Amino acid sequence: MDSPLNIPKDLIAASATPLILSILAKGDSYGYAIIRDVAAMSDGALQWEDGMLYPILHRLEKRDLVESYAGHAPNGRKRKYYRLRADGQQELKSQQQLWDRLYGLIRTLSADAASA
Repeated sequence: MDSPLNIPKDLIAASATPLILSILAKGDSYGYAIIRDVAAMSDGALQWEDGMLYPILHRLEKRDLVESYAGHAPNGRKRKYYRLRADGQQELKSQQQLWDRLYGLIRTLSADAASA
C-alpha cells in the first residue's frame, strides 16, 4: 500500500476553500460530513480538524458564498448545514480556473526544466 502524501500545511490551507466549495456544489452538507468527505476523496492524505474547517466556513458565510441553516440529523439531533450560494458557485469557477492555470504553469516549467 502506498504511504499517504505528506501535504504541506500551506498547500492544505490554500486548497481548503475550493475543496469546500466543490463539496457544497454537490449538495448541502454539514461540518463533520465535509471533513469525512475530504478524507475519503483524498484517500486519507487530507485529515482536517474542526478547528480548521469552521473558521473557513464562517469566512465563506461572511463573504455570502455559502449560507447555513438549522436542520436535523436522522437521529433527531440538531445539525448546522451549509449550502452553496450563487456567488459561491461563481467563486468556485474562478478558483478552478486559477488552480488550472497554476497546474498548467507548473507542468510547463517542469517540462522546460526536463528538456534543459
